[in-house]
Amino acid sequence: MSGWSAENAKRAYLQALKMFISALAAGKNATFMVAVCAGTAGSTTLALAAAAHQTGGRVVCICPGSNEQQGSRKALGVYGDSVEFVVGDARTLLLGEYKGSDFVLIDCDITNAREAFMAAFKGAKKDGAIVVGYNVRHRASKWRQMKGSFLPIGEGLLVTKVDSNSIVKSHDEKVEQRRKSHWIVQVDKCTGEEHIFRVTSPNRKLQIEV
Repeated sequence: MSGWSAENAKRAYLQALKMFISALAAGKNATFMVAVCAGTAGSTTLALAAAAHQTGGRVVCICPGSNEQQGSRKALGVYGDSVEFVVGDARTLLLGEYKGSDFVLIDCDITNAREAFMAAFKGAKKDGAIVVGYNVRHRASKWRQMKGSFLPIGEGLLVTKVDSNSIVKSHDEKVEQRRKSHWIVQVDKCTGEEHIFRVTSPNRKLQIEV
């Protein structure tokens, strides 16, 4: 029996990851797919290209820089022509130009991965879009708010489904919400009792009668 081959194991893992992602996107019948890469695009972006071939969909790959953009186009070879490569901040693009996607794939080794993941949630379609993060194993403990299925494939996959009830709030939004909410103390003139109310919608006029 021959010894362990790390190279063969890596190839098998990448093939399995590619097949899983491709099947997930194609099964969803995704027609607008976005991949967010931490470096040069590879098998995961190819997986979306293969799914798009089945669904007649569109694939956008967000790269961190121009070097990665050029390298990605070259790495994908003939499949590079079926992928749109852009350079920019993933969070901004997912909430702006590429809002409305129905399948988002994020390499969680990117900078500000959690913010990009939340942007994908907010910007994606609300009727069953899927957001998938990979390389999440070392970040899982920090992403407890993310409701989804964690799969121990490679460095970990987090598969989540977006719907109208999906609420993912950033730290800044939570702070802002706490700032906006405030307490009102109303004293009953007859009994002297204090009634305390917390108002969470300051823009709405509230009248309290005792």
